[in-house]
Formats: sequence, structure tokens, C-alpha cells
Amino acid sequence: MSKDDFTFVRRTYFPTMVFQIDLENPEDLNKDLTEKIYSERIRDQKGISRSNIPALGGWHSHNDLHKSKDYAELVGKIGQATAKLSQNLGYADSHEIKIGTMWSIINPPGGVNRAHVHPGCLWSGVYYIQAPENCGNIEFIEPRTMHLMNQAKYMPNKKRPKECWTKVRFTPVAGRMLIFPSWLYHAVDPNLSEEEGNAANRIIISFNLNQVKKPAKKK
Repeated sequence: MSKDDFTFVRRTYFPTMVFQIDLENPEDLNKDLTEKIYSERIRDQKGISRSNIPALGGWHSHNDLHKSKDYAELVGKIGQATAKLSQNLGYADSHEIKIGTMWSIINPPGGVNRAHVHPGCLWSGVYYIQAPENCGNIEFIEPRTMHLMNQAKYMPNKKRPKECWTKVRFTPVAGRMLIFPSWLYHAVDPNLSEEEGNAANRIIISFNLNQVKKPAKKK
């Protein structure tokens, strides 16, 4: 076999990052959040319509849950996660990541979320509170136009490199948080849970994040 008379270097730029944070022993937190979210739905039965489809039973709360002390524990954990994210990416010490909006969604069997983005923010996230089997994966969609053009052919029955994927799905896990770029298109598959009653519901809290300047230290 002849030796190549050239060097071959693969360089990867412009990655799309999704951060996964798994809380330790989230059961008590999730139980508390579930009770508060159902109470929220009783107070505001209509909710609002965004990517959810109310006609299919999906309920979406108002967008300022982070301002309520009822959700302070989760807000604190989001703060810990975003501090780690800032450190990981080398963000400026003069700024910090803060929640701009935060809401809950309850998707019963049949509930879905349309593909969408979150304008006006830097990062977005989801925290899974209740996630029965087959309750609907979140799907992230290749954001560049290359997947709309001619696509390469890959070896059959062989997994292609992650950099060449056009979609990726995460199975929801109670106690797991995902943080992703707000410009990244994402959708939620239909809830096909076969559990009975409220146990079949997919319950999440989502949030939007932005960098804000830290307040000046008092002298």
C-alpha cells in the first residue's frame, strides 16, 4: 500500500452545543413542583398558547414563574447550571446568565409542541418534572440550510458521525435539565404514554436565559 503524499486534517467549527444536567435525588423537588404546577393550572385553566396546542389538551402557564418564591429552589439550580455553563464557555466575569422568562407545560396523551425557536434570548432550557415512558421526545433540528440541499450518501447500516446528523432526539428523564441555543429549532413528539390519569402527563418547566451585567460591588 502506497503512503499518502499529503496530510489530512479534519477541523470542526461552529458546533451546536446542548448541555445536559442531571440533578441528584430530584424526587422531592419534582413532587413539590408537580403540586404547585397543578395548583397553577387550577388558577389559570385556560393558560396561554405558544408552541403547545390547547385543542390537544396541552396547557401552558404564564411566563413569570421564576418571580415566584414557589419555584426558588429550581431557579437556584438553574443558576448553578448556568454558572457552570459560563465557566465552561469562558464568558466574561462582568456578566452572568439570568432567567428572563420561565413557564410550565403539561402535555397529556396526544399533546405535542410545534417546531419553534425562542427569539430575543441567548440560551433556553427545559427541566423534566414528570416523564412517563413514551411521553414525547424533544427533537432538535439541524439549523443550517445544508440539509435542505443535496445530501451525501452514507454507508448503509453504519452510524454516521454526529457532525453529520440533521436531527437529534433526547428522551425525557425526570430530574434532567437540557440547555440549548435559543435559535436552535426544536419540537416535542406526541405524548403516547399508556399510564392512567395524571400519571400519563408529561410535565416540564422551560426557561429563557440572557447575559446581564453584574451589579457593581458596593465600596
